[in-house]
Amino acid sequence: MNIEHLIVIAIGSIFLNNFVLSRFLGICPFVGVSKKLDSAVGMGMAVIFVMTLASFVTYLVYYYILVPFHLEYLNTIAFILTIAALVQFIEMFMKKNMPALYSALGIFLPLITTNCAVLGVAILNIDSAWADGTHYNFIESIWNGFTGGVGFTIALVIMAGIREKLEFADLPESMKGLPIAFVTSALIAMAFLGFSGMKVM
Repeated sequence: MNIEHLIVIAIGSIFLNNFVLSRFLGICPFVGVSKKLDSAVGMGMAVIFVMTLASFVTYLVYYYILVPFHLEYLNTIAFILTIAALVQFIEMFMKKNMPALYSALGIFLPLITTNCAVLGVAILNIDSAWADGTHYNFIESIWNGFTGGVGFTIALVIMAGIREKLEFADLPESMKGLPIAFVTSALIAMAFLGFSGMKVM
């Protein structure tokens, strides 16, 4: 296990290639759940868990089922089915053990199934390659999923914190609600763009 690779993946997933702010994946829950800080944190934890678990399972599905049978072209369908099953499991668990958070997330919890950030991390795990041509190994794939979820959560929490403050701001009527949310997310994305000048290793 190469520690340098893990550091590069973490910095890349959280700051340089943040799924929401740089790759623009998972915008629907990002805008929808970021009204309140507590629901944003809950959604972030659920996404971290799903991304990590999805990276774990999809890696096994790809390299131990699809590749041996030369079915690599079915990876998108296989990954979507895997992610949908994982989200159903999490939804049932939260409904039973965390009903308050379950009701706070509402429709956005099932939307993790169609969250392109979760599918994106699964596909990136098999497509990403190092300079020497080697692809992410099992540990690097899981780590990429986990840190991608952390980056998603950080973006969500920042957005929720700002939107809670904006509730008390003196805004023109035409800017209240979604318009100011889109402007805010654009400004946060521009701020994260500053990390693109970083040199890692």
